Amino acid sequence: MKESKENSVKQSYFNILALFLEREKMETRFVKCLLKWGLQLKLTRQDIDAPAEKLEQLQFSQPSEKVDRLEAIYHLVEMIYLDNVVEDVELEVASIYAEKLGFKREIVGDLLKSIATRDSDGVGSQNIHKEVIDFLKINES
Repeated sequence: MKESKENSVKQSYFNILALFLEREKMETRFVKCLLKWGLQLKLTRQDIDAPAEKLEQLQFSQPSEKVDRLEAIYHLVEMIYLDNVVEDVELEVASIYAEKLGFKREIVGDLLKSIATRDSDGVGSQNIHKEVIDFLKINES
């Protein structure tokens, strides 16, 4: 991942983390999923200390612009595909986040199916960003 893209994905990660930290009780499987993504993103101590200067002060931020919400879902898909394995818990975390962003819960599963078939459809990986954004625009709730 390029550095600016990597930073954007990390920002989205922290926004997802904040959403789950705001819950009264977070299930262990969600914690494991979020920790796994953090490890796969190779978060550094500086990354962890950067949001709001302290992790304890981290708060979910609802993107107000449509393009920012679309980008957040794209980053979510990037995190899910970091290890080329899509786990049920990742889909559940993704569905919760997508719904919070104003999308239908099932949009993430549909999007991942679409991406999984892209190689057989002849769509190159360089076009994946455009494909994700186009898919989301078409399937908005």
